[in-house]
Amino acid sequence: MKRIIVITCFLCFALASCKDKFLEIYPETALSSETFFKTESDFQQAVNAAYVPLRNIVNDRAWLLGEMHSDNTYYARNILFGATEQQENIADFAIPTAQGITTNVHVLVQYRLDYQIIARTNQVLALIDGVDFNAESKNNLKGQAYFLRAYAYFELVRYFGKVPLHLTPVTNRSEAALPLASVDQIYAQIIKDADQATKLLFNKAKQEPGRATSGAAKTLLANVYIVQKKWADAEKLLREVVTNDGYGLMPDYADAFSTSTANKNNRESVFEVQFQEGSAGYAGSFLYNFMPRPMSPDELKTITGTSNPQPLTGEGNNIPTPDIIAVYETGDKRLNASIAYITLSGSLRENKVYPYIKKYAKVHALNGNHGTNWPIYRYSEVLLLLAESLNEQNKSMEAATYMNQVRSRAGLANYMAASQAEMRTALFRERRVELAFENKRWFDLVRSGTATAVITAYGNRIKANPLDYYYPKGAVPPGNAFTQLELLYPLPADEAALNPHF
Repeated sequence: MKRIIVITCFLCFALASCKDKFLEIYPETALSSETFFKTESDFQQAVNAAYVPLRNIVNDRAWLLGEMHSDNTYYARNILFGATEQQENIADFAIPTAQGITTNVHVLVQYRLDYQIIARTNQVLALIDGVDFNAESKNNLKGQAYFLRAYAYFELVRYFGKVPLHLTPVTNRSEAALPLASVDQIYAQIIKDADQATKLLFNKAKQEPGRATSGAAKTLLANVYIVQKKWADAEKLLREVVTNDGYGLMPDYADAFSTSTANKNNRESVFEVQFQEGSAGYAGSFLYNFMPRPMSPDELKTITGTSNPQPLTGEGNNIPTPDIIAVYETGDKRLNASIAYITLSGSLRENKVYPYIKKYAKVHALNGNHGTNWPIYRYSEVLLLLAESLNEQNKSMEAATYMNQVRSRAGLANYMAASQAEMRTALFRERRVELAFENKRWFDLVRSGTATAVITAYGNRIKANPLDYYYPKGAVPPGNAFTQLELLYPLPADEAALNPHF
């Protein structure tokens, strides 16, 4: 009996002493934070992964939530095709909402993609200081993570207002369901992250093309300050970008945008989302998302130049409105660089001519597969933001010098406003045409306090003259069009089902 007791005690002790070792055994065929984040290369790959959701955001969502949800673009109605309600609701300001949430799938996906960026950057920032490698490289990687997290939260707060504020990796379900942080809390974190990024990132001359730079971080931070009306803070940062960071306007406006295979990250590019034509999985298709429909292969080929064009059916999206076309001044070179027209033989409209977004319509090889990059910030916007920050500090004459650099490139005469209010109006008009179809218009309407008035008048024009807004004869906007003029999007219902704080 004594021997049995001794053996039993020994086994218990052995099992207890091995308990921690059993917990430290991880699957050797799967990556995890315990096995992966060990080298500089690991963190480079992790930061690369944090950029990836940007492709889906700009390819499929941002133009819906930022451009079609404004008076710049609309959809080309096809009454024979009825599977577009989710997109139409965004363009028609008719998103179904109940108790502050919505089932709209595009709202849901945008929300989740931003949080993918946040989750991936949180993982990097939580672990990178625990691994020893070159300090300069480490700072640059940290800077990119801070920039991307700041940008994702900047999108979220402008779309939704209050959202959960995650700053550390989520390890279990209960940690995922955080309360909604206030708008002030979110902006404070964005400013903190973007400011860190300005200090850690390489400048454009040193940074690998396509990655965030110190100039991009300064521009993001200045954009945040302008939304908050902190004009002097924005001016200081933007002057640094203009004076020290190596950017400049491309001589020709059309050349500010990449082709499918070249002209990427050019001197005007402050930050752009990278796409790559081919079979590697990095290609974009947003050009095709923006085409009016139905379009025959021969009609499509005149735009894309592809050797294997396919017919485009369904309903067109992101079609330039008569409103944006009318804003361009006579002689503005940006008009022909930004908008072109095509006649669609299969259209149900009596007038079969449609405008389409030309600035991204670059010739490429494969149908539905192009490498044209998407601009997030360009140097021309830096100049216009600087002009705005100066004007709001009663420096309208100096503000005009920066706005007129943008106008001069467009072939227009210098503008000099008689008052601060006139300059403010001129600057927003200039932003509208310079940054047309770059997903800026909705945010500009909201921050300028004009969204409700502008969209109400715009909706009335569509309902009164549907033929002017690409409806076939006899077709009219849905009955719920322009009935939900809210400045913020409702939170996604699928997330509300997981988070009791929504």
